[in-house]
Amino acid sequence: MAERKKTSTGRKKSARKYGPKAGRKVERAMHELKHGKLKSGRSGKKVTSRKQAIAIGLSEARRSGGKVPARKKRTSRKKSS
Repeated sequence: MAERKKTSTGRKKSARKYGPKAGRKVERAMHELKHGKLKSGRSGKKVTSRKQAIAIGLSEARRSGGKVPARKKRTSRKKSS
C-alpha cells in the first residue's frame, strides 16, 4: 500500500484545492470590486461584498472548467406541521 508523503511537521501532504485558473478569476473579480465595476448575475446590481466577489470568481472558474471544489450542498429543512 502506498503511503502519503509527510512534511517536516508531520502533516500529510495533499493536492491543491484550487487551480491557477480559479486564482486568476478571483483576482479579476476582486480587481473589478475595488474599482466598482463588478456586477452580480441576473440583477446586474453593483457588488460591494468581498465574499460575494470571491464567490463570483469561483463560479466563473467552475463554469470555464477550472479546478475548483464543488459547491456545498444545501440541505432542506423539515417543515413543521
